[in-house]
Amino acid sequence: MTEQTPKPTPPKPGPPSPAAVRKVAHPPAPALTPAAPSGPPAESFGRVAEDGTVFVRTTDGEREVGAYPGATPEEALHYFARKYDELYASADLLHQRVTTTDLSAKDGADGLAKLREHCAEANVVGDLAALDTKVAEIEQAVTARRETEAAERSAARAAAATEREAIVAEAEKIAAQPENKVQWKASGARMRELLEEWKKHQRSGARLDRETEGALWQRFSAARNSFDKARRVHFAQLEGTQAEAKAAKEALVAEAESMTTSTDWGSTAGAYKRLMDRWRQAGRASRADDDALWERFKAAQDAFFSAKDAIAAQEDEEYRANLSVKEELLKEAEAILPVTDLDAAKAALRAVQDKWDAAGRVPRADVDRMEKGMRRVEQAVRDADDKRWNQTNPEVAARAQSMVDQLEASVASLRADLEKAQASGNERKVKDAQAKLEAQEQWLAQARGNLDEFSG
Repeated sequence: MTEQTPKPTPPKPGPPSPAAVRKVAHPPAPALTPAAPSGPPAESFGRVAEDGTVFVRTTDGEREVGAYPGATPEEALHYFARKYDELYASADLLHQRVTTTDLSAKDGADGLAKLREHCAEANVVGDLAALDTKVAEIEQAVTARRETEAAERSAARAAAATEREAIVAEAEKIAAQPENKVQWKASGARMRELLEEWKKHQRSGARLDRETEGALWQRFSAARNSFDKARRVHFAQLEGTQAEAKAAKEALVAEAESMTTSTDWGSTAGAYKRLMDRWRQAGRASRADDDALWERFKAAQDAFFSAKDAIAAQEDEEYRANLSVKEELLKEAEAILPVTDLDAAKAALRAVQDKWDAAGRVPRADVDRMEKGMRRVEQAVRDADDKRWNQTNPEVAARAQSMVDQLEASVASLRADLEKAQASGNERKVKDAQAKLEAQEQWLAQARGNLDEFSG
């Protein structure tokens, strides 16, 4: 077809191509393919007059759409039919984007407005009723998308309000902690994190209505201010108590350092123990002061006890020879046991005890072992002495003889009762009398044994 100069009534500008419509809407993730109009071909809705003018049939009658000078009627009709197909394709593509992609309702409405503008100006040949139906479908889809977006925004605002409420509730919980249970460093760090979370929600989260956001921010701000105030008060008080603790510990350090050269080992060791008790009761200064003062206090204490331990080690070395002597004496004492001749055992023990005292002190580590060994021997001799005393005690012997006499009289009486019961032939009385007699005879035998011990 040879290009010729159009008539004075050229066709109006055609509708936007699919590419033009795509500039209005967001590009979809998948590639979209516009569908061709269904029904009869677009050309069947038009005709070409003898003078080359092209008309389109509508429900209201025919309408002139233009002319294509120098072209055959078929070419002219095809030209305007192709423009209809392009316009319908644009409408179908926009419909797909609204219904199958994440195109926003605003972008869909903008695309629909431009499409309507092109439809109003379009000089095309085709099923204009079908095009109107497609435009109406797009409008319905945009309306549905707008309602969906409104519901999503509402849900997002509700979720955002819940998330902000959680931030505020946690901040209020931190601020409401009893002062004696607050971990100031961790709680302060968490408060800063909550503020950053709040800012992040403001930047990227759903927007809340002004009233809701204002109320939540006031609560959040009040919790932060309350916590900050409590923290300032706490550390101000802490600074005061730390200063008092520092002064008290400085005095304790001075006292400790003044005793480092003392050689009064026992009393000075007790004094250092009491200083340690006072140190624990003095409270805490700042960490730096506490560490420095403790180093001085410990150094003074260590200096004294190191000197004390050195003297003790020297004395233990001197006492080691005494240990050898006492170990031999302990063997000699243990040879007294078991006690068979009390007088000889007591004499031997006195001789060992005299040597034991003269032997002197032993190393500290051996004192308990040696003393316990000697006490065991002394206790055994003492027990033997007590036993002999009890056996020769006149009062005890008299009580034992009295018991024997009473039991012998009781046994004699029970034997008489038994003989009477046997004579009567009453079996029950015989059994009772026999049982009582046997019990009394056992007690009598035991009492006679005890009496024999006292009589030697």
